[in-house]
Order: sequence, then structure tokens, then C-alpha cells
Amino acid sequence: MFILSTRKTSVANLLKSIALFAITAFAFSVFAQTSADNAPASVTVQSGDSSLASPPSIGAQLSAQDQSSKAAELFAPVTKANTPKIYTKPASNGPMEMDLRQLWSELKLNNPQLSSLRESYLSAKATVPQIAAPANPQVGLVWSGMPVNSPFALGGANTPSAANPNGISSNNAISVAQPFQFPGKKSLAADIADTNAEALLASSESTYLQLGAQLSTLYYNALAAQKQLQVLKESVMRLEMVKNVAKARYANNAAAYVEYLNAQVAQSAAQADQFNVERQLQVGLNNINTLVGRHSREKLVLRGDVRRAMNSVPTLVELEDYAESSHPSLKSSALQLDAARKGVALAKKAYLPDFQVIGSSYTPRGPFAANNGAMFYQFELDLIIPLYFFTKEKYGVEQAQRNQAAAEAGNISNRQQIVLAVNTAYAAYEQAKTQTQFLRERQVPQADAAYKVGLIQYSNNGQGFNDLLTAQTQLRSLEVQLALAEANLLQAQAVLLVSAGKEPF
Repeated sequence: MFILSTRKTSVANLLKSIALFAITAFAFSVFAQTSADNAPASVTVQSGDSSLASPPSIGAQLSAQDQSSKAAELFAPVTKANTPKIYTKPASNGPMEMDLRQLWSELKLNNPQLSSLRESYLSAKATVPQIAAPANPQVGLVWSGMPVNSPFALGGANTPSAANPNGISSNNAISVAQPFQFPGKKSLAADIADTNAEALLASSESTYLQLGAQLSTLYYNALAAQKQLQVLKESVMRLEMVKNVAKARYANNAAAYVEYLNAQVAQSAAQADQFNVERQLQVGLNNINTLVGRHSREKLVLRGDVRRAMNSVPTLVELEDYAESSHPSLKSSALQLDAARKGVALAKKAYLPDFQVIGSSYTPRGPFAANNGAMFYQFELDLIIPLYFFTKEKYGVEQAQRNQAAAEAGNISNRQQIVLAVNTAYAAYEQAKTQTQFLRERQVPQADAAYKVGLIQYSNNGQGFNDLLTAQTQLRSLEVQLALAEANLLQAQAVLLVSAGKEPF
């Protein structure tokens, strides 16, 4: 009886020592994490393991098998020679560190879609001076002296007579014709072209904001993946402590061996989740590289402060006012409406006649012969008037008026859609903010306390192993949910500012 009591006392002391060591190590880990959260330093998102950052050299294996295979070129390492021309920068050797502002700058400079829109804008601006330029003059050379009785003289049309010894048509002429449009037509047409070009530029700025919102989503998803990796690593450490306690209890015949196996299985599951998140992070970095105009296999390191979303956000009324006055999409639709109104004025000018001035010089000689007569000049003014009951002009005005009405309706619809998008994004931001605060202030601390109590009870020769695993799984799940909620909050804030026409920084 004395021996049994002594053995129970030693087992209890051993378990208490293990529990004290586990709680001390976990408290130190929590204290270090809390200190890191309170520090103003930014969180760095690495691209993961080096084995995940660069793909295996499949090209070398393929070339060894088949020298004529084209597949080796597809899997060859990225170099300056085989980098597609669509990328404005070659593949870099080392990792590049960027924050969200730098990524937006890279997006604006190197994204192929934005580059195409910029070139389209410059092309539209190049048409403005072409439209404003005067019409090209026409130069004519007339040689009317045909040989006598030649086929081109139309029989006897050029036969000499007593009145006309050299024939009835022997004068040669040089004429210069210059067409003119009615004053105001060309300048108005050039103004319309310039307005349409500026509308195209505003539309490209709206596309830039949309791509930036997509970039922000990828960026904050990468931050969330990094946070999930941190949570999973801490979960693996906690399960290691649980596994050690279960192993010690089994060695002292105080627990079943299946408890140790269950802790080991739970730890392996957490490690498997960690591998999946690392792969998701690498895919996200590849998408970011592609979006900002870099090669997808370039190494990238993201810098960002995950607490930045708690900054003050303008009120809904302020965001609506800003969107109605400064959103690029509304600016584009307003410019299109202005161009449509000017198009109506230009269509009404089609009723006015155009002009043509012709100056000619005549001489009774051939164009390659010596001067054998006096030269005289002629001036001609032509009017190009709209005939046939103004049919083309009438329907041209109707078409311009219909375009103006469509532009007005489109402008109103666009304004309504922008305001609605701001309202929807603001509601999503408020919901994400509430969810994040609820997880951070209530659910995660409660789950953490439940895990600590379960660990202490199980270490003190308790029987709550399943409760301990459940508490640990719940804590890990809530910490992952908190990481995702913070990422959703950051994304909601970025989408809200982009919906109002602002960059999210």
C-alpha cells in the first residue's frame, strides 16, 4: 500500500512538471507573439521554401531524353533571351521586396492591358491635328493640243480651219484647287475628337482602378496565407506539447496509447494544412507577378502592415460625394456626353455649304514645248451645297440627337451604379470590420482560455483528452478565421476606396 501511494505521488509530480514546462513554453510563445503584434514593425510575407519558389529543372531531363523535343524550351529557366516581349522587365536574379504602393506603381507602368489603353489614347490624340489640318490641295495639268486627225482628237474635232489654224482646242493649263469647309466645321470636329480621346483616358484610369482592386485582393490574400502559416506552426507546437504529455502519461500507465496516436495524427494534419497553404501562397505570388507585368516565376517578397485596416475610413456621405465628383468612370461618361452634344452641333452645320477655290493658268503651247503664245489666268469659286431635300443632313442630325440621348441616359445610369457600388462596398466593409473585432476580442481569447484549461486538467491526471483535442482544434480554426477575417477587412477597405475612385493608400 505504501509502494502504490509512492508511485502515484511520483507520477503526479512528473505530470505536474511536464505541464508546468508546457505551460511556461506556451506562455513564452504567446508573450512573444503579443509583443510582436504590438510592435510597429511591418509583417513580411516570404515566398515560401526555396523548393517552392523555383520549379524543378524539367528541361534538363527532357533534353536528355529527346534532343529535338520542343517541350524542353517550355520548361527552360527564365532568362532575358526567352522572356516574352510583353514583359517590359527581364527576370531578376534575387527576390524583390514590394509593398502595396509599389505594386500599384508597377501595375500602372508595366501591365500590358494598361499599356494597350495608353497607346490607344495616344493614337486617338494623334487624330486631332489631322482633323484640324486643312484639306490637301489638288494640282492638275491639262494638255488639250491633240495631233490632227488622231484618235484622241475625236475625228475632226481638232481639224484646223480658217478661224482656228491650230485647231479648236490647243490650249494647255495648270490648275490648283483648294477645298474649304464652312468656317467652324473643322475646329468643331477636332474638338469632338479631342474630347473622345480624353474620355478614353478616363476610361483607362477606371480600368487601372479595377485592376488595382484585383491586385489588392491578391496582396491581402498573400498576407492572410502568411498569417495562416504562422497559426499552423503554432498549432504544431501545441500538439507537440500535447503529444509529449500523452506519451508521459502512457509511460506511467495513466493514459491509453491511442491518445498519443490521436495527438500525432492531429499534428500531421496540421503539417499537411501548412504545406497546402504554402502552395497557395506561391500561386498567389505568381498571380501578383503576372498582374504587375513581371514574369510569374520571378521571386517576390511582399511587405505590409496587417493592422493598417484599422485606420479611419471616410464616412459614406464623403465617399459618395467624392465618387460623384472624381470617379474616372463618371468623368469618362461626362466627356462622352459632351462629345455627343458637340456632335449635334456639327451635324446641324452640315446644312451649310462648303467651298472650293481653283486657280488656273493657260497658254497656247505644249507642256514640253517652247513658249509660243501669251499666258492668261483664271480664278474659280465653287460652292458644294447640300441638295436632294437635305435628306442626308436631316438624318445626320437625328442620328446625332439619338446619340446624345443615349449618352445622357448612360451618364445617369453610370452615376447610379457608382453610388450603388459605394454603398454596397461600405456595407461589406462594416460587416467585415464587425466580424474581425468579434473574433479578435471574444472568440479567439475564449478558445485560447479553453485550450489552456484543458491542457492543465489533462496534465494533472485528468481524463479530458478528447476535450483537449477539441479545444486545440477550435483554437486553430478560430485563429485561421481571424487571419481570413483580417484579410477580408483589408480587401473590403481597398474595394471601398476603389469604388469611390481612390487608390487604397
